Amino acid sequence: MAVEAAKTERPSGRPAVLVATGILLSRILGLVRDRALAHYLGTSDAADAFRAALRIPNFLQNLFGEGVLSASFIPVYARLLGAKNDKEADEVASVIGSVLAVLMSGLVLIGVLCAPLLIDAIAPGFHGPKRELTITLVRIMFPGIGALVLSAWCLGILNSHGKFFLSYTAPVVWNIVIIAVLLACQGVRSLPDLVIYVAWGSVAGSLGQLGVQLPTVFRVTGRIRFSLDLASTQVRNVFTSFGPVFISRGVVQLSAYIDSLFASLLPSGSVTLLMNGQTIALLPISLFGMSISAAELPAMSRVMGSDESDMRSLLAQRLNAAMRRMALFVIPASAGFVGLGDTMGALIYQTGLFTHQDVLYLWALLAGSGVGLLASTFGRLCSSTFYALRDTRTPLRFAIVRVVLTIVLGYLFAFPLPKLLHLDPKLGLAGLTASAGIAGWIEFLLLRGTLRKRVDPFFLPPGLALRLWASALLAVTIIFPLKHFFDGHPFIAGVILLPWYGALYLCGTLAFRVPEAWTIFERVLAKLRRRR
Repeated sequence: MAVEAAKTERPSGRPAVLVATGILLSRILGLVRDRALAHYLGTSDAADAFRAALRIPNFLQNLFGEGVLSASFIPVYARLLGAKNDKEADEVASVIGSVLAVLMSGLVLIGVLCAPLLIDAIAPGFHGPKRELTITLVRIMFPGIGALVLSAWCLGILNSHGKFFLSYTAPVVWNIVIIAVLLACQGVRSLPDLVIYVAWGSVAGSLGQLGVQLPTVFRVTGRIRFSLDLASTQVRNVFTSFGPVFISRGVVQLSAYIDSLFASLLPSGSVTLLMNGQTIALLPISLFGMSISAAELPAMSRVMGSDESDMRSLLAQRLNAAMRRMALFVIPASAGFVGLGDTMGALIYQTGLFTHQDVLYLWALLAGSGVGLLASTFGRLCSSTFYALRDTRTPLRFAIVRVVLTIVLGYLFAFPLPKLLHLDPKLGLAGLTASAGIAGWIEFLLLRGTLRKRVDPFFLPPGLALRLWASALLAVTIIFPLKHFFDGHPFIAGVILLPWYGALYLCGTLAFRVPEAWTIFERVLAKLRRRR
């Protein structure tokens, strides 16, 4: 039955759209939040302190949310639901939620007490008042971390029940609360005092993010209770996968921490610039990498245990369809980062204390990010496939390779190379993102090569890739010289030029007869006809 369901289920269809829509709403509010932070804080020491402190809740949410719980909990839970074993599924969810609650309680206490050691680890370049402010912010934010991790547990349950939209729009609440606190406290003259208020707003937003999901979680399950009974075979299966995935995702998150550590050793403002750039760079990865991968994981998990040849074929079909969709949207983002990164950065951040010079640094950083954008999205998809196959060790091995490369190349590209070329030290930020992209490509190639031994052949057709890149580069070539006419008006330039870039890219894909683009175009036309 799982095989028949998979054959009739369209790869990366409506679930991926719901995930992408939820992520888009959350990311839009996130960009509004970042624009407000940039306006009031710029690239000041207070901004660096807040961004560095924010790394810890982001790290744990990413680690438990899209990492450990998605890879270890969802495959087991979704398989039980697919077998109509709702009672055992609820027991597994109850135990995992209870264990997380206990672990997070202890972690919050340790985090509050050990905040100075954490700051020395993640931002060794911070000294004096800047370091003390960062320690204060970390101690304030830590209680909200427990709520964010339990929110990730809710995401796993909701995704398995097909409730994708709510789980990925819940972070909207967190962003709204932070924006509201910024607006309410904008009269505070001291920037350190302002970021302390915002930190408390972050805690309140974390609780709100959890609160909006809990009613639906209790409604779709009905039997959730506090339990630490670890005797169940299915619970042990979750924890068996938990260890390798925890290390694997922890290693990946360590890469982001290393970048932040290196940035703290660069001139003041570098940590803020790095995180602002990563916010933009992660948008296409989240929308098209995470959304499709998150939608595919439960679907792939449901076909496990079927006939070997059917399983290999079905997984390859889903991988081929998913990669084509990812490429359609990620390739123009990569080209846009290189050619129009200043326009994107100015649209979102150039306001108040965030200057045009800051935008130019941000452009260099985004251009570096464009190197590995496609590899990051494809890599997430391959990792999700391994998790569905109950293989958590292969992604771990290759994640370690990626992090080692990121550390070595990141140091070389961020420090010796700019000095050798007599460049502005802040341009080392571009070296950090470019080196991470190179490491991402190597990780993806290793994942793909190993996965091809377990599923039928899958790949992005070279002809399709060539047509997509030609469409994107042609659109950039047309839009790039038009930036000159909007000098001094960055917001207007972004509002006008970026939509035109997207429209030109779409026209190029239609002219080059890209099937996925024509499918989208025909659906839009069909909807317009129905409305008439």
